[in-house]
Amino acid sequence: MSDTHSLDALVQALRRLPGVGVRSAQRMAFHLLQHDREGALQLARALDAATSRMRHCARCHTFTEQEICATCADPRRDASQLAVVETPADQAALERTAAFNGLYFVLMGRLSPLDGIGPSQIGLQKLLERATDGTVREVILATNFTAEGEATAHVIGQALRAQGLAVTRLARGVPAGSELEYVDLGTIAHALADRR
Repeated sequence: MSDTHSLDALVQALRRLPGVGVRSAQRMAFHLLQHDREGALQLARALDAATSRMRHCARCHTFTEQEICATCADPRRDASQLAVVETPADQAALERTAAFNGLYFVLMGRLSPLDGIGPSQIGLQKLLERATDGTVREVILATNFTAEGEATAHVIGQALRAQGLAVTRLARGVPAGSELEYVDLGTIAHALADRR
């Protein structure tokens, strides 16, 4: 019977993070236990608080502690423009550019038929309801320029155009195969300004 069950459990928990393998998880675990126990406790408290308090905004699906997020509740935002993004991280990347003053709809994923993710799993019906509320005049498809992101933009674009909405797509200033979260802010700002 192992006498390091807690350490093993910590390593396995850290491995759940994207891009973290066994060795990286072990290094993190050993560092926290050997050099930064207070940091480990702070991390545990922050994770506990975030998982118990954070939920999805009732309007855009991003993460928030309130029923409606601060962006959706801001009366200074242009409600006639709605940017559709895959994740809250993509929304945050667009926000950091300060080039977009509209509202968002966060899909919380993208179409991936091989993984069993279809239109209903990404909230297409809820997006259609939001986009056809009489306020939105332009929907900006800001999904990633990956194969899945392009397919998602295509399906959403067709559904929205069928409803008579103006649909634009981020310009190709963003490199193909990239994810917005990792693209530099200047490129994202130009892509927003040059959308078609």
